Amino acid sequence: MTIASQKMTLEEYLNYDDGTDIRYELENGELVALPPESELNIRIASLLFAFFLTQGIPSFRVRIGTEIVVSGSQATTRFPDILVLSEELAAALEGASRSTVTLDMPPPMLAVEIVSPKQENRDYRYKRSEYGARGIAEYWIIDPMQQKVTVLEWVEGLYEEKAYEGNRPIVSPLLGVLNLTPSQILQGR
Repeated sequence: MTIASQKMTLEEYLNYDDGTDIRYELENGELVALPPESELNIRIASLLFAFFLTQGIPSFRVRIGTEIVVSGSQATTRFPDILVLSEELAAALEGASRSTVTLDMPPPMLAVEIVSPKQENRDYRYKRSEYGARGIAEYWIIDPMQQKVTVLEWVEGLYEEKAYEGNRPIVSPLLGVLNLTPSQILQGR
């Protein structure tokens, strides 16, 4: 739901505080309230957070709730469900008053989005192009409605995608063949 009819700059957005606990993204300069996450989406994000830790990624590099500024026709930010940061990006965020990856910082290594009902275009189209323009090397789209996990790898200016379903192990360009299947992820267990 768009909140304000007047466009905001990125600086205005980053300083915006309406005194509530509502989370907002900035879409092309417009303040948009984010709906609460479903129980399934929270379970999936928690499972992936724990899984990435078991893969040897330090906890300070796996993030839930970190925002990223992306390119758009006007100022746009996103809150991926999970981010995996590089050492350099984690260092750049250290001590920041707000967990926001700005355009002057290196991109995350991996962004994961869990599709919510009626939000398919945001995750499959808009975020795909925004994350690509931002230089994110790997992007996962986890879709509980279609029961699949799509892994996108940034190759020569475009995302190449591979879809995984059922009990087929996921292959991550960054992490290799994983002991993780779409069935496990989509159950959130």
